Amino acid sequence: MDLHHLGVAELARQLEARAVSSVELTKQLLARVAAHEQLGAFLCTDEAVALRQAEAADARRARGETGPLLGVPIAHKDIFVTRDFPTTAASRMLDGYRSPFDATVVDQLAQAGAVTLGKLNCDEFAMGGSNENSAYLPARNPWNTERIPGGSSGGSAVAVAARLVPAATGTDTGGSVRQPAALCNVTGIKPTYGRCSRYGMIAFASSLDQAGPLARSAEDCAVLLSAMSGFDPRDATSADRPAEDYRAALVAPRAGATAGRPLQGLRIGLPKEFFGAGVSADVADAVRQALAEYEKLGATLVEVSLPRTELAIPVYYIIAPAEASSNLSRYDGVRYGHRAQAYDGLLEMYKKTRAEGFGPEVKRRIMIGTYVLSHGYYDAYYLQAQKLRRMIADDFQAAFRQCDVIAGPVSPTVAWPIGGKTDPVANYLADIFTLPASLAGLPGMSVPAGFGEAGLPVGLQLIGNYWKEGELLHTAHALQQATDWHLRAPEGF
Repeated sequence: MDLHHLGVAELARQLEARAVSSVELTKQLLARVAAHEQLGAFLCTDEAVALRQAEAADARRARGETGPLLGVPIAHKDIFVTRDFPTTAASRMLDGYRSPFDATVVDQLAQAGAVTLGKLNCDEFAMGGSNENSAYLPARNPWNTERIPGGSSGGSAVAVAARLVPAATGTDTGGSVRQPAALCNVTGIKPTYGRCSRYGMIAFASSLDQAGPLARSAEDCAVLLSAMSGFDPRDATSADRPAEDYRAALVAPRAGATAGRPLQGLRIGLPKEFFGAGVSADVADAVRQALAEYEKLGATLVEVSLPRTELAIPVYYIIAPAEASSNLSRYDGVRYGHRAQAYDGLLEMYKKTRAEGFGPEVKRRIMIGTYVLSHGYYDAYYLQAQKLRRMIADDFQAAFRQCDVIAGPVSPTVAWPIGGKTDPVANYLADIFTLPASLAGLPGMSVPAGFGEAGLPVGLQLIGNYWKEGELLHTAHALQQATDWHLRAPEGF
């Protein structure tokens, strides 16, 4: 049986029926990971650890336990600390680092019975939108291995798209779950800021970072998000809200819905700023086709405005580097991580350690962040950016008075060639549609929406109001019940 073609929910049914064991499934997927090393999706695997977890999951099922993740293999972005696997954040600075504890998200999924195959490639310290900033190797898009998969959760998207794992964890600071999901034709959701614990998630920008799942479908994302979310007293930014069963939200009918029109009454807002000249024609066509499907399902399309969309890029690239500058100051060669071999005095050790350990993009953001926080520039840059951030959030609230969900493209273009954007600003501009929701702390997701230039995937972005993950997943699930874009796999995988 080609088990790698099955998603989380389907694999759970196979495990429940005893058609396959978790050990058999884990062995099959580990062999598949080894056969596709050229994709650069994984930074490490450990067969002994994975099989031990699979045996424990099988034993739990033998005792009568059930669960939608019990025995299902997944993998974690290498930004979550793990006891059983090295955690490097794809940086030489943390080469070989072993954490004494698991991140809360890792622990929650383990308690649900998920089996960890290994750690996934990403941009260094989650800084980037192409996965080219990994200190080890770039991840490659399985739809065209000469193209980027998106970032920073590029390894996660590649692993799911290439059928190496049915689902994976990622993190989204400015679009790092949604963008790679879009460019690799998988489904990914960034929940409301505070929905998932950040404890044990290596920090980039603390007021923006949020964990989220990537999987084959909205149903699979709902299963993972149900396990990943919840209050954590160890995380000061964790929201004290009751746990939700997001899978149940998929089948709960909307008020007024009818047979064949499950989204009757849903108002989908289309920001005019998301459909301007900056979007390539092939992406715009695919998004419009997906929106036409929503109309068939009973939804109404409403034009709205997010007037400060263009300001999201300068605002983000002031706030995020400022927080990165602070967070990454701990990597000094004293307590853990890389330390330079030869130096003369403490100051030189700091300089050499950080020069050797950090890559170019991380250094660039540290320098930008240090500059905007420095005396004489804090008020002119950082403080103004925070004021604009509040205005961007207010724009969304004004839009949500006219609609229930906001939709548009995830990325202005399909995946570009590896090495195709040498100017950092060109890479930053690719985040124009994902940054606003991140700055506002809103939930957003990417749903496969067809294909553009050269047969490369296009993602439709759905943005909801605070704590409306269930509504987003329901909206995405309805589209996936009516279309097959999310079921299509890259040739050869």
